[in-house]
Amino acid sequence: MKFQPTAGYILVKPEDMAKKTASGIYLPDSHDEKPQQAKVLAVGPAEITDSGAKRPAPCQVGDSIIYKKWGGNEVKMGATDKDELLFIEFKDVLALVK
Repeated sequence: MKFQPTAGYILVKPEDMAKKTASGIYLPDSHDEKPQQAKVLAVGPAEITDSGAKRPAPCQVGDSIIYKKWGGNEVKMGATDKDELLFIEFKDVLALVK
């Protein structure tokens, strides 16, 4: 199944968070937080602002991004969280991961 986001939206797949801290302590599943890093799968066309200007996407397909913690609209593609995709707005992208 293929998706093409509408203007001003990006389709991303959240990346798994580490289950172990830097010091080697394993974290239980109950400690899981929502990931804020994702891989860009598809990008919608430029968004038209209220003033009529075009706002291009801040990223491209294949980029890894950081987005706002509670940003995005979830789309479940299967039974597990690994099958979850998010549609996020251009304005919710905070940074590109290089």
